[in-house]
Amino acid sequence: MPFHNPIPESRQPAKSSGGLGSLVEAEKLMQIAMVMPSAVLVGWGLGYLGDHKLHLRWMTASGVIFGCVAGLVYVIQLAFAAERASQRRDTSATGQSDGSSGSQP
Repeated sequence: MPFHNPIPESRQPAKSSGGLGSLVEAEKLMQIAMVMPSAVLVGWGLGYLGDHKLHLRWMTASGVIFGCVAGLVYVIQLAFAAERASQRRDTSATGQSDGSSGSQP
């Protein structure tokens, strides 16, 4: 009967990175704060450019609306990713697992 190595755990315990980890968290928060205004600004700029090149008055307003929607979608994605990362850190810090040990009977 051949010997099968158990599959190792895919979740490694989080390492304490000290000051570098706090800088990474601060960068994520700054990214969330800067995405929305910059998306609106880019949408307004492209709408304004299209408005003056194609002589369509509605393109500026639609560019601003598109920038708002795109920025909001990206901020929501970042918030969900941060929540998942926070849950992973919490479960690895407390030592909880989902019950699968990786070894087979």
